[in-house]
Amino acid sequence: MTHSTPPPLGVAVIGAGYWGPNLIRNFRSSPDWALRAVCDLDVARARQVVGDASGCDVVADVAQLLERDDIDAVAIATPARTHRGVAEAVLRAGKHVLVEKPLADSVEAGTAMVALAREQGLVLMADHTYCFTPAVLKMAELVAAGELGDVLYVDSVRINLGLVQPDVDVLWDLAPHDLSILDYVLPGGLAPGGVSAFGADPLGAGRACVGHISMPLAGGALAHVHVNWMSPTKIRQMVIGGSRRTLVWDDLNPQQRLSVYDRGVDLGQTSVLGQAGAERRDAGISYRLGDTWSPALPEREPLMGVVTELAASIREGRAPSTDGAAGLRVLSTLAAASESLAADGLMVRPQGLTVPAPRQAVRSELESVR
Repeated sequence: MTHSTPPPLGVAVIGAGYWGPNLIRNFRSSPDWALRAVCDLDVARARQVVGDASGCDVVADVAQLLERDDIDAVAIATPARTHRGVAEAVLRAGKHVLVEKPLADSVEAGTAMVALAREQGLVLMADHTYCFTPAVLKMAELVAAGELGDVLYVDSVRINLGLVQPDVDVLWDLAPHDLSILDYVLPGGLAPGGVSAFGADPLGAGRACVGHISMPLAGGALAHVHVNWMSPTKIRQMVIGGSRRTLVWDDLNPQQRLSVYDRGVDLGQTSVLGQAGAERRDAGISYRLGDTWSPALPEREPLMGVVTELAASIREGRAPSTDGAAGLRVLSTLAAASESLAADGLMVRPQGLTVPAPRQAVRSELESVR
């Protein structure tokens, strides 16, 4: 029995600035998509990005895209403050939406986008690109399989020199990457019991250039995210410590992006009475020094995984693995971090968090990683 290849879906990209060209390149390379149009206020820049692509129009007005029957989905790569207005117009025109991170610039806007997509029966996908890297897919597999045991802590560091953004602070610029990874990898998604954030503006830029986010997670685990625009060294690392093993992700080490350590601290506890008669723990501390191994991971462009998943979710009539609800969980955590930052680190509970549904797409994607 032969299976015919479905015809490509039509797509348009709004925004040809920083991220738009990456989306354009991957849509053009994908057999699942036919790039129909690119929209940007700077038409000359958009034409330069598109090049000589036949069948791809360049327009300056979003309304010109919404009238077309040959466009099934629209990818939005514009500033976060514009996401709600553009996405709602596209959804009301009956077209699916892919939107770059963060989902929106407020919880209210993100909630409205998710609700409208659900009402229209359309796909709203958050472009959480890191969640489609072979390393993060493998991280999710290892955590789900119980290889680490119970998650005890997460330490994440994302620091570099620049680029200082003119409209958002370092938390909103860099932390969405780490938060989206946590939402993808942790069994219950990103559902912190509260968020405490501290930041500093040594440059006098008018916004935090260095930031720290601490979050208590389910089961007593603690997650910490450090982001910085001022570091002369570039670091992209995440450590997930479990009761059985510890996982270390180093995104800047292509030879060994993932390492699993069978090393840790074991606390053999016995109860004894202290001098005052109060019960205390006599801790017999031991250090476990087992093996270390690194899973083999292929090199592939994660953004191709994003556009492939978008097409699959549309054709199969299901939610994508990084759906609007995932984007909203990240957005809610960011908003709580901003509120905490303004209140000198006060613990703030994120609003509107939802537990993610079981992610069927992860398994099929992981099969291609092995």
